This record gives sequence, structure tokens and C-alpha cells, in this order.
Amino acid sequence: MNDTAEAPKPHGLSGFEETVKDFWASRPRRPARGGKIGGVAAAIGNRYGIDPVIVRVAFVTATVFGGVGASLYLLCWLLFPAEGDEVSPVESLFGQGRSSMSKALTIVLAVLFFPLSSWAFAGGWFDGGGIIGAAMMVTALYLLHRGRGHLYRPVPVTRSATAAFSMSGPGATRTSDSGWDPLAADPMAWDLPDPIPAPAPPPPPRVPHRRSKIGVTAFALALLVAGAGTALGSTGATWFSAPHVIGLVLGVLGVGMVAGAFAGAGRKLVLLAVPLSIVGVVLTSTSLSGYSGGMGGLTARPATAAQVLPSYQHTAGTIDLDLTGLPADVPVATEVHLGAGDTTVRVPATADVTYTCQSQAGTVDCFGRESSGLGVRSLTGVDYGPDGPGGLQLTLKVDQGAGTAEVRRG
Repeated sequence: MNDTAEAPKPHGLSGFEETVKDFWASRPRRPARGGKIGGVAAAIGNRYGIDPVIVRVAFVTATVFGGVGASLYLLCWLLFPAEGDEVSPVESLFGQGRSSMSKALTIVLAVLFFPLSSWAFAGGWFDGGGIIGAAMMVTALYLLHRGRGHLYRPVPVTRSATAAFSMSGPGATRTSDSGWDPLAADPMAWDLPDPIPAPAPPPPPRVPHRRSKIGVTAFALALLVAGAGTALGSTGATWFSAPHVIGLVLGVLGVGMVAGAFAGAGRKLVLLAVPLSIVGVVLTSTSLSGYSGGMGGLTARPATAAQVLPSYQHTAGTIDLDLTGLPADVPVATEVHLGAGDTTVRVPATADVTYTCQSQAGTVDCFGRESSGLGVRSLTGVDYGPDGPGGLQLTLKVDQGAGTAEVRRG
């Protein structure tokens, strides 16, 4: 017989099935404090030693691009036990143990899970984005457990034992396994001093936190990428459109947040990533393929009809067209096209303007007539000005992809 103790098993997991079983046995526990909604992101962050903000950003991104983030969050809420609970809410619903979540709330979340899942996988939300988002989230969690599953393992909660009932009557003689003599003195009557409690161990020394440079480096790289992309787009490079530049910046910020999650830094990058994501969603939901001319600011103040261009266009930025200096003797026709940004056109006070103003997303204001939202309806008409018919004959078309367009006098 070999009395040598078996060597400890390495923390690496051998296969898929073992990884899944180990994940379920040591799944994250939702903390009582630190959670924003159900504590799912905080539970995953605490379990694997990463910043919970990164997990929250992943759930929000999966919700926006594909719609699956909300249903996955509900599923984790139902399957992850809270700290101090014996089992998860779903297991408690079937009588497997104790959970601090009420059964009514568990049923409500379970009912909400099914319509959210059908909405995410229906195919109309970014066509297939739900399946892709779910696959990416599950794969990321699997790889995270493979690499860091041996760290920060939660302490298992022992289930409370059920009290035993005695079948003997109230007059039954008490016996003792230790051989207690009923004729001797009752041990319960002994007056013994209370034991002296052991002194509490001193708290561990506080390790000074070294300020990481990951957040500052990622922010600087994001500014560099944004500046380079904008410069290339302004030179006429068609690939460096506004959505592509925003995507590159978000990629740099994402790498910085992931790297910062392991170093406890880079949390403030989310303050820049969230609004950029919203702008990116708006720009990708509108078609900018018909807009060219680069990015930046475009200002024009023609003084004669010959100086007026047939078209003023830009991919992104601002266009400021001032036509107030034109004489009234020659008719003028021009168009303004801007993919994303702000357009301002000023016309003479006495000009007779035949106009068409349209935008895919944003606000259009033409001579006091306003339309806003997604799929903005075109505003068309003729405005003679305060003096009535007579004056410069101007035909104007303003085409805006996303942003604000305004046409006014003087």
C-alpha cells in the first residue's frame, strides 16, 4: 500500500465537459452590494477578478447589437445564486434549497426571459445579430473560466440540517454515549470559567495601489486614431467615413478597457465609449454611401451667380453656405449634401426660394417649418419672403443624412 498523498491536480481544465461542470459547481455568486440591477455583472467580475464595468459594457453592447444581452442577463440572474444562498432562484423554485429571491420575482423574470429571447432571435434585429452575440458572450465566458476559473472560487454554502424528532415519550430515561453516571454530580451544575477568546488576527497591511497608465495610453491612442482617420477622410479616402472612424476608435477603447480590467484601471474609458457607440448606431442605421467630399468644415460665401457651385457636399462635418450677397438679376440653383453634421444655409431677405429639405435622421428647419426624428419627411414649398413675390429666383435642395439642417433668411 502506498501511503504517499496524491499530487494536487493542476488548475488547468482538461476538456469542454469538465470545464462546464466546474463552471456550474463554482459559478459566480451575486453580491449583496455593488450590483446595479441584479448583480450579474458584479458577480462575474468578482468571480474572475476583472472590472465589472467591462462586463456591463459587454451586456449593453450585446443588447444594442443583436438584442441578446438582456435575455442573457436575465438567464444569469435566474441561475446565479446570491451570496449566502444555498441554490439559485430557479433551483429554489423547484424546492432544491433556499434562495433569498422571492418565488414571485423568480416567476416574473422567467416569464420575461421568453419574449426577450424570441425578440433577440427573431431575425429582424440586425439579422442574425442575436445568434452571433449569444455565441460571442458564451464563448467569452467559457474562455474566461478556462483561463481564470481557478481564481477567486466562491466558498460553498452548506445546507441547513433538518432537526430530528425523538420517538421516545416525555418520561423516557436519558442516556449518554459518554457513560455519564446519573448518581454523580450533574455536569450542567459545574461553575467553570468562560474560555478566553483567541485574539483577532491583525489586518493585512494595505498594499499601495500603483496608478496604471493603461487608461491614459488607450485614450491617447484613440485620439490619434480619430485624428488620423479624419485627416485621411478629408483627403478623399472613401473608406475612412465617419462610421468607420468611430468603429476604429471604439476598437481601441475596447482593447484598453479589457486590458484595464485586469489591472484595475481604464474605467473612465466607458464615459467615452458609450456616447460613441450611440453615435455609431445612428450613423450605421442611416445610409451615407451617397455622400462624398471628405470630412471637416465647409464654408462658402459666393458674391455672384457664377461663383455658386451646382453642389456643395461633405461626408461629415459642417456646411455653412451664405447666399445673402447674391444679386437679384440672375436665377440661381444649387444643392447641399451632408452625410452627418450640421448644415446652415442663409438666403437673401427678398429672395423667392423654391426649396426641398430632407433628412434621414435628425432635425430639419426650413423657413420656420420643422421636422425631426428618424425617416424625416421632406419639406418642400416656395417661400417669397416678407415682401411677397419678386427678387432673386433661387432653387435650393438640402439633403442631410444625419444631424441638423437649417435654411433661413439673412
